Amino acid sequence: MTRLRPALRPTPPAGRALRPTPPAGRARRPTPPAGRSRRIPLPGPRAGRPAQPGGRALRSPLHGGPLAHAVLIAATVAFAFPFYWTLVAASRSNAELSAATPALTPGPNLLHNLGEALRQAAIGRALLNSLLVSATVTAGVVLSSTLAGFAFAKLRFRGRGLLLAVTVATMMIPPQLGVIPLFMLIVRLDLQNTLPSVILPSLVSAFGVFFMRQYLVQALPDELVEAGRVDGASLLRIFRSIVLPVARPGMAVLGMLTFMATWNDFFWPIVALSSQNPTVQVALKSLGQGYVPDQSVVMAGALLGTLPVLLVFGVLGRQIVGGILQGAVKG
Repeated sequence: MTRLRPALRPTPPAGRALRPTPPAGRARRPTPPAGRSRRIPLPGPRAGRPAQPGGRALRSPLHGGPLAHAVLIAATVAFAFPFYWTLVAASRSNAELSAATPALTPGPNLLHNLGEALRQAAIGRALLNSLLVSATVTAGVVLSSTLAGFAFAKLRFRGRGLLLAVTVATMMIPPQLGVIPLFMLIVRLDLQNTLPSVILPSLVSAFGVFFMRQYLVQALPDELVEAGRVDGASLLRIFRSIVLPVARPGMAVLGMLTFMATWNDFFWPIVALSSQNPTVQVALKSLGQGYVPDQSVVMAGALLGTLPVLLVFGVLGRQIVGGILQGAVKG
């Protein structure tokens, strides 16, 4: 009787491990096609409900409770009440404002008080002058500060730390100390009582340079600048195509702060300008003069001077939010 020998399995090539044979009665899992990875389901919580170690779902941090809404409403009322009171005072008479219980609702004298403010002072010309001065100073400060901030943040040159320290140190010098020499320079240049006498001293801001430098250090990666240099872009092209889009939120914040500071500036314009060619703050000084100042007319002029600032704040506020959201989206 011939004894049967078991068949030998072919030996696999060198470097290839043997696949273990599944036990009897267990179906073999089909091999996925070549080039297609197999998905392994991971255990986890249901979609939209992050799990907690105890098994409970976490509450989304984007939903505030009643206390948060109450605090926000109270803060909104507190910040909006001065503007509302300006409107109320501008629409009432001086006798109503001096009463023991002043009114808290707008009255019928708004147009009359606005006309009286325009008659007593050159409010129209002052608004135009302030708009021209503020827009020019804002554009100059934002552009010069962004250029200098980019140089201090991303360029390597000798004496960079010393120049930055000197720039920051100038912020500690009170501006009142430079009024007399600055006025002597303006007179020698024959610029007194002109708008350039208010614009030129404010075109460069040490605070703006420091602000944009700090912003670009955090927001602009070095890899983007190096990639532009590798592609053969010039320094001006890098600034225009890489730095400006990244710096737009910071430029909007700096522009809003500069515009508001220039619009509200009173000390230097009253020194350099006269009452015939004033800015808004200089023109408001001449309102309501008399033995009994008419506070309603003063408030009407203040209302006229506040509206452009609120408009600029609304426009630049949207730019700030849009720039932040655009920078947060990747891919």
